[in-house]
Amino acid sequence: MDNEVKQRVYDKLNELGISYSVDEHEAIFTIEELDKKGMYKKGEICKNLFLRDGSGKRHFLVVTPGHKDVDLKSVRAQIGSSRLSFGSAERLMNCLGLTQGSVSPFGVLNDKERNVEIVFDKELKNMDILGFHPNINTATVWLSFESILKVIKDNGNTVYYAEI
Repeated sequence: MDNEVKQRVYDKLNELGISYSVDEHEAIFTIEELDKKGMYKKGEICKNLFLRDGSGKRHFLVVTPGHKDVDLKSVRAQIGSSRLSFGSAERLMNCLGLTQGSVSPFGVLNDKERNVEIVFDKELKNMDILGFHPNINTATVWLSFESILKVIKDNGNTVYYAEI
């Protein structure tokens, strides 16, 4: 099953003609674990936060450089949302088909209704190589910002940029 999850991401990248590389590794759940493995030497590992608004009607995936603190009030104001809080494991599975520890922008491939809005930290646009789990935390995919944006736009999800 794990290989099928990853392969679906790789197939989409290949379909879109996107250049990427992959590092296979044991399951990694935190930025700190990635630090210990020295993975930041290849590019910027991104932090991905699955959030919901106060009514639970809007869902967001906030993507930032891995070591950045996120001010949810600032993000909320920039995207025109009500109060933001973390989405539950159940919501995460329902919206993106993902489990905690495997959250990634590639989750949009499971978002057939395009309900999750993606919020990128503006700083990511200036980084050469970004790292994301391919919807499972036993690998890291390395690609450009333009490439991950192409995947999201191909799926049709709304994209915002914020100063985080």
